[in-house]
Amino acid sequence: MAGSAPPHRPQALLLATGLLAFAAGLVVASFAGFRDFLPELLRGARVTVTVALGGAVVAVAAALTAGLLRLYGPRPLRWLATAYIETFRGTSALVQLFWLFFVLPHFGITLGPMAVGITALGLNIGAYGAEVVRGAIGAVPRGQWEAARALNLSQAQTLRRIVLPQALVAMIPPWGNLLIELLKATSLVSLITLADLSFKAQQINQNTLRTAEVFGLVLLMYLALSTLITLGMRALERRAARGLRRGRAA
Repeated sequence: MAGSAPPHRPQALLLATGLLAFAAGLVVASFAGFRDFLPELLRGARVTVTVALGGAVVAVAAALTAGLLRLYGPRPLRWLATAYIETFRGTSALVQLFWLFFVLPHFGITLGPMAVGITALGLNIGAYGAEVVRGAIGAVPRGQWEAARALNLSQAQTLRRIVLPQALVAMIPPWGNLLIELLKATSLVSLITLADLSFKAQQINQNTLRTAEVFGLVLLMYLALSTLITLGMRALERRAARGLRRGRAA
């Protein structure tokens, strides 16, 4: 109907309102006896965000590489991509963290805790993301390939100019879920000596015995971070969809 609001606007407003409520809760908590340990939680949150951002970069790069190689790579690289995907999807992220942190040094490769956390979680989420990439590319109508072939475009040109822009729009919603899973998985890095948000919460709880207050505040902090991811991914989805519509209209 003419003049009606876009369907995504109420959802975005609801998420923004929730985010403001969480931020207000953190401000109130800082004046309600939490100001002594809130700085420690914020330091832990900085580690959590650093691991999540670094892991997201690794995950996107690994997913695009493995997904494309599994579809279009030469046979040896296709097998390698399949082995990576199945190995990291079929084993525990915790075991992968321990393997990189405790086992690799026996082979002469030593990585710091932050590098291990980013690499292990990124590769773990990237294995799931590779299937998202493969599915999104496969969902592009076959007629797009045939039209590109009629225009004498190579396979690489067809992927870059026609297929990937359309597949990207379909990839963004599941990638939002994967990035939230990555954020939650960062709590595992405390087991390889990183003082992340969950580790700081456990330390403070042991010292203060204020379990409900500490973990309630940490729950809100994780929820606020995941809401930011959701808002960012929905904004990216709308922008990609507008770009795709402009490209089709050109």
